[in-house]
Amino acid sequence: MKTGIILFCILLAAAVFLLWLLRRKRRGILPDEMEGHEFEHYCAGLLEDNGFLDVEVTRGSGDYGVDILAEKDGVTYAIQCKRYTGPVGVAAVQQAYAGRDYYDRMVGAVLTNQYFTAPAVDAARKLKILLWDRGYLEGMMEHGQEL
Repeated sequence: MKTGIILFCILLAAAVFLLWLLRRKRRGILPDEMEGHEFEHYCAGLLEDNGFLDVEVTRGSGDYGVDILAEKDGVTYAIQCKRYTGPVGVAAVQQAYAGRDYYDRMVGAVLTNQYFTAPAVDAARKLKILLWDRGYLEGMMEHGQEL
């Protein structure tokens, strides 16, 4: 009886550890090595996994600064995706701003695997553009896996 309980506890601990490793491995896979268009499709999938509807990746050129169009809870979004190796600057915010108006969307956002420069944050605040940085992206990756 005592041996069975000990064996059960060991197996349970091993199972919990394996689940933790798998989750950590999945979470650690950030799209840092993807090509730009591949990153856009990856982000579109994450948005769908997180409750966005009518998610559409725009064509690669002539997209007026928007890579993804989507809707959630009655709010329409124009999203600019930036897969960078360093901080994202003001140009991405300007593109999301222009694209939001061009596509007649309620909200403009920039989604990136990095973080934003201080001038980009200031511009986004003034232009009312959402900034979804690496931390936000990681949160979407975790939440989408749990759905």
